[in-house]
Amino acid sequence: MTDAALRYAIYEDLFDLPEHLVGEILNGVLETHPRPAPRHSRASSSLGGLFFNPFDNGQNGPGGWWILDEPELHLKADIMVPDLAGWRRQKMPTLPETAWFECVPDWVCEVISPSTGRVDRAVKMPLYAHYGVQYLWIVDPDLKTLETYELHEEESGNKWLLCSTLKDDQAVSLAPFDAIEFDLSILWG
Repeated sequence: MTDAALRYAIYEDLFDLPEHLVGEILNGVLETHPRPAPRHSRASSSLGGLFFNPFDNGQNGPGGWWILDEPELHLKADIMVPDLAGWRRQKMPTLPETAWFECVPDWVCEVISPSTGRVDRAVKMPLYAHYGVQYLWIVDPDLKTLETYELHEEESGNKWLLCSTLKDDQAVSLAPFDAIEFDLSILWG
């Protein structure tokens, strides 16, 4: 193996990527995938749109959150870009001045696609647990499913507990956004 193959990826490695690729550094490895396909983008945008007014703006909902699309998280040496993330404002009262976030989100959502599913589940899920993200949602537009997880602390480390798996057009009212209810099919339209 060459020295280049053994070295850990660094933030500057992301600058050289073509515009059509999203790059992340996970466990020291540069991971890339193409920009999302329309069905993926539609699901992510729809979910973010549903949450923005009631949770971010406090219109017809409790407020108290920052809800953002594709924020760049710098959590120690890991650089992750979830499809959506949310922070309670009591935890992060103001947005950072940097182009990235060092504060661990309270909630993340990954929208699974054929090019991201393996990394989202096998690499990023354990990292989100390690860093203490409290809630994780996995959306699969191809299967038309939503899986929700809640973090549980155990002696052996943080573990995800699967709370629910919904499909097709089921009603959704789940933590941490159980103050509203919506039809899951809005993500597939």
